[in-house]
Amino acid sequence: MTRSDSPTVREMLLDAALVHVAFDGWTDTAFVAAARDADVELAIARSFCPGGALDLAKDFHRAGDSDLVKLWATTDTSNLKIREKVALAVRLRLDAVKDKEAVRRGTTLFALPHNAVTGMKLIWETADTIWTLLGDTSEDVNWYTKRATLAGVYASTVLFWLGDDSLDHQATWEFLDRRIENVMQVEKTKSAVRKNKGLSSLLAGPAWLSEQIKKPTAMPRDSLPGRSHGR
Repeated sequence: MTRSDSPTVREMLLDAALVHVAFDGWTDTAFVAAARDADVELAIARSFCPGGALDLAKDFHRAGDSDLVKLWATTDTSNLKIREKVALAVRLRLDAVKDKEAVRRGTTLFALPHNAVTGMKLIWETADTIWTLLGDTSEDVNWYTKRATLAGVYASTVLFWLGDDSLDHQATWEFLDRRIENVMQVEKTKSAVRKNKGLSSLLAGPAWLSEQIKKPTAMPRDSLPGRSHGR
């Protein structure tokens, strides 16, 4: 295999790795086995994946985001409220997972201190993907708060989902609805504060400052805040 095969090498390695990840996790052992099974020389495999199995774990997560985009394009959401769209998007993102054990192993990988920032970036990318699909047009601090809030909802839902053995993951979807309801209560409180003249005056300074914060321009995928899309 030569460098000219670069557009598909990582995809081949990822496909081959998933069989081994269930047993060995996202480890170098799994990476070496994937290179062997994909018939890619190990030196070439490492040249395409300098981070080894970590790079493949990132590709696996981003492939899920790409699958979500495809699923969303074929889903009729015209009659749904925004909170229903958010819940549906998270559900479709998890339904798109082809290998639950690979997600479980990835959760362990990204929980390691030296990989934690990478894990946060990937979750941020997922949140950004969802809000982009929902047509978010915010340009100010809300661009950040929407994604940060959804990232928290998504992360906690994934953890619940990993341990859920209920029929069709019904317990997970109920958990997701409760988490979104909690967020909606916070938003209602914020709205009430804005309508209260006394509190609004007190918070005029912080409100002005928040209005000066603008969403970032396009930036590299591996930067925070993450602008997703593409593997």
